Amino acid sequence: MLRPSIVFFTALGLLASVAANAETFRCGQRIASPEMSVDELIEACGEPSHRSVEQVDVYGHSANGGRIKTGTSVVETLTFDRGNTAAAMVVIVVDGKIKSMEREK
Repeated sequence: MLRPSIVFFTALGLLASVAANAETFRCGQRIASPEMSVDELIEACGEPSHRSVEQVDVYGHSANGGRIKTGTSVVETLTFDRGNTAAAMVVIVVDGKIKSMEREK
């Protein structure tokens, strides 16, 4: 039989890992989250202080076990400064969809 403390700490670890992947941040009166569209994010937070765009190749596996180019993706990195008291937020957008949000390191 599992001890309650083991179950509790396992559940706590799972919740922490989900929370780490789903970071949000405050923009004025709104909470920015990965579920927003890029347009909604910019409407809530304003234009990013820095933006870079890169086109990257996408690869898949070929029938003989090698790699084959299957297309390209557009990767945008948006940085939102949040003043002197909070770390800037870096938002990664792949093909127009928000993939991650994290504090700048």
